[in-house]
Amino acid sequence: MKTIGLGAAIRNLFSGSKITEEILEDLEDMLIEGDINVRAAMNIVEQIEKKAGNANERDTVIPLIREMLSRDILTEELSVSSDTINLFMLLGVNGVGKTTSLAKLSRYYTETRNMESLLVAADTFRAAAIDQLEEHGKKLNVRVIRQNPGADPGAVVYDGIESAKNNGIPLVLVDTAGRMHTKSNLVRELQKIDKVIRGRIENGNYKKLLVIDATTGQNGLRQAEMFHEAVELDGIVLAKYDSASKGGVVISICKELGIPFVFMGTGEKYSDIEPFDKEHFLDILLSDG
Repeated sequence: MKTIGLGAAIRNLFSGSKITEEILEDLEDMLIEGDINVRAAMNIVEQIEKKAGNANERDTVIPLIREMLSRDILTEELSVSSDTINLFMLLGVNGVGKTTSLAKLSRYYTETRNMESLLVAADTFRAAAIDQLEEHGKKLNVRVIRQNPGADPGAVVYDGIESAKNNGIPLVLVDTAGRMHTKSNLVRELQKIDKVIRGRIENGNYKKLLVIDATTGQNGLRQAEMFHEAVELDGIVLAKYDSASKGGVVISICKELGIPFVFMGTGEKYSDIEPFDKEHFLDILLSDG
């Protein structure tokens, strides 16, 4: 049976003649189940109670919810410059679409900025991750810097930066490990890579981007907290966002951590990525699908 979207559920809820306490409680539950954090959900319900009064018009409620969510969403354009090295390090737990997002970004900057890129396979803990990135590189005709599985990730990143400098390649995209034996080991490894990058492109454009799966739910907030504590994130890429996704975790991350969203992946093709547009995001979040 097809699950209806958040927008459809809200419209169905406000189909009667009067707003009741029970309807408001149901709305709060719906918002929380859609991965919008508790404080934001409670605030939305309070505002609807104040502004909508007894006027039970769906055409009034949905725009009000949309307006409040829009105020909470933080976005930022991920700028690049042809005059310096631009390095984007992608982080995230395994399975969120990190390596695929890296390939999509490579294609995006080639198509929109005519900017050559270099892919760096710094997830040396999984041979499959290295092979996957190499496969993307072949399909995109983009060079991949790699070493054997088990190599020092920092050394791979160092080689990638030097290769970009020597060959005049302005954009370096770094793939990293998403899981190690312990959380402390993962954090330590990422901090080590971060130190290598800072030492090699001191005057460059360096961004640390977390990739989260839109279907992950509130676990996405916990992932953001962990990676932000480790290396201080600059932005977030929302992967796998379509009409089947809830996506409310975006609001939670923005409100709790103040990290902007920079890109949104909407499908499986290399072209299915775009700068994060809050209006497009809300169209999907509050759709009937």
